[in-house]
Amino acid sequence: MNVFAHAFCIALAVLVTLSCTGNTNASPPPPNILLLLADDLGYEALGCYGGKDFNTPHLDRLAAQGMRFSRAYTSPVCTPSRMSLYTGRYVSRHGYFDVLPVHQGTKKAVDFRRRWTTSPQRLRNAGYLTSVTGKWQLAALEFHPEHCRDAGFKSWCVWQIWRQGAKTTRYWNPCFNHDGRVREDIADRFGPDVLADYVIDQMRTAVQAKRPFYIHHNMLLPHWPIIETPDDKAGGTQASLGGMVAYMDKICGRILDEVDRLGIAENTIVIFMGDNGTDSKTPRSTVAGNVHGGKTDLNDAGTHVPLIVRQPGKIEAGAVADDLIDMADLFPTLCELAGVEVPADSTLDGVSFASRLHRGQPSPRRWVTSGIRGTVSLFDGQWRVTAGSQRILDARDLPRETNVETAPSDAADPISRLRAAAASISK
Repeated sequence: MNVFAHAFCIALAVLVTLSCTGNTNASPPPPNILLLLADDLGYEALGCYGGKDFNTPHLDRLAAQGMRFSRAYTSPVCTPSRMSLYTGRYVSRHGYFDVLPVHQGTKKAVDFRRRWTTSPQRLRNAGYLTSVTGKWQLAALEFHPEHCRDAGFKSWCVWQIWRQGAKTTRYWNPCFNHDGRVREDIADRFGPDVLADYVIDQMRTAVQAKRPFYIHHNMLLPHWPIIETPDDKAGGTQASLGGMVAYMDKICGRILDEVDRLGIAENTIVIFMGDNGTDSKTPRSTVAGNVHGGKTDLNDAGTHVPLIVRQPGKIEAGAVADDLIDMADLFPTLCELAGVEVPADSTLDGVSFASRLHRGQPSPRRWVTSGIRGTVSLFDGQWRVTAGSQRILDARDLPRETNVETAPSDAADPISRLRAAAASISK
């Protein structure tokens, strides 16, 4: 064989190999992102956070398979918290300090067309199939039927809270708006089960289309009212917060099992988080002590939420990170994980913690924020201060948190820095 023929055979062999194995220099596909956001669930409700009152085996297993953040914080009610998540801004910046009264039929709506840019908008524009479920308390779809689309979602199946002049229900006999139409086929079903079906269908659709997905599953559970779940009815047990938390955990397990069954676990970033503290006047017990207070309280009990992130092979299994994480950090983190560039002139308060997930540097964040009823608090992991007031909470021995009349001499500098920061973000 002459030299030219030999070279031709080698080149042909290389081409055949590349056609069979794929180009090794090709960029990896963007990851799928599945965000499971529980409604009214503080950190202490999960066993993996030391909680002793509720049964959460599926989420405890998720923590064992991924990274658990021990100090994630947000605002103590839903609208301020979710606005920070969608926009990457602190409550003092976006200005939504209270629950938008969609349940009362308000025609007010968050302006996602001109005023606010969202992370789902950026992901959708980058080619992601985006969808949202469940709680949508940022506008009444009765008056703003395209609001989910405006926020960046190509598809939705959400609770239409207000319809024909009255508030609807979310659990039994649910009123769900699915891509612009109220579903008439679910009257005898349990709302959270319907939403889980939708999430699974969305994942299957994206896999078949070979498109990356971002699914923002706004879970309805375990928000009040306390109702009988299907498991309660089957077992003849009374409705309880514990039963609702257990059923929420069960639904998460079902969705996670589908991620594994579809064979997409290694390329799917699963994020589980709470939107604010637990809605309970009864103290919850943990291995570190009892948690007093919860939703609506501008303290640790009202603002400290679970945050677990899993991606097998990419995120260290069983890792625990004590970085301070603010709800506003989700916006830049989601974009970085998806490989979506955020323009340099974008105004964000959030700080990405994507590097931390991949064994990189901890988040540089030094304090987190919370807001409700026009009031903002900052927390640095030890001290909590309220903007515009002298209130100081000593949080060095959580879950115990105590009021302090005057700043201790050894804490004067950090408290002074917190107050200066609180004043700067409140302008």
